[in-house]
Amino acid sequence: MRVLVVRHYKTTSNEANQILGWGDAPPAESWQEDLNKVDEILLRSHITIHHIYTSTLPRAVNTGIFYADSLGIKNIETAPALREVNYGDLYNKDKKWVEKNIPEHKKNPDFVYPDGESFRQMQDRSVALVESLSEQHQDESLLVVVHAGVIRGLICHFLGLDYAKNLKRRIGHQYIGDFTIDGKLCVRYDELGKPSGFIRDGIIEVPFYFSNPEQSPRASESDVAKGSAVHAKPQT
Repeated sequence: MRVLVVRHYKTTSNEANQILGWGDAPPAESWQEDLNKVDEILLRSHITIHHIYTSTLPRAVNTGIFYADSLGIKNIETAPALREVNYGDLYNKDKKWVEKNIPEHKKNPDFVYPDGESFRQMQDRSVALVESLSEQHQDESLLVVVHAGVIRGLICHFLGLDYAKNLKRRIGHQYIGDFTIDGKLCVRYDELGKPSGFIRDGIIEVPFYFSNPEQSPRASESDVAKGSAVHAKPQT
């Protein structure tokens, strides 16, 4: 299965640097600019998208509808498992306040937010959903519209990266992650849109793929740096 993962449109809370999680916010005034650029890349890629899946949060659903209209896909599927991490009581809090007052924020993936969940719990449910989609759509290409936290979790899981060290990597609204999933393994990863923090910070190079995925289903960050568990080529 090939799955193109994109982030939802920019919201007013994103612009204001506020926590969202399971809450939502109206689209920012310039919300369509990022989507148009992603849409152009998708159309130029000539990849046939068979299905669109989104989280159940309105910002993801509305983004999915935008792409469905452009790509000529009649229906989208929504899945609660693709929701952003549930920040619970921190909804609408300023991110700087959260960093100052919640020491474990984006440092400990197992920290459970008050009346919410942990990043690990979010990662587990979203990974399980993608793996189940791989079984259903083995020879198809999907577009999946999710959230920055979900994207970090997917990248860390399928590329074998340390989750705690990568909870703050930048995922912009023009990100397009290109995953090739075989069963429960990612055999190839690339980025078609604006590079994520994983690339800009030198954590990975793309295309990124396992030289022997059956023997090395997960690569450590040290392996990535040494190039022993994966074969990576610079972008052309």
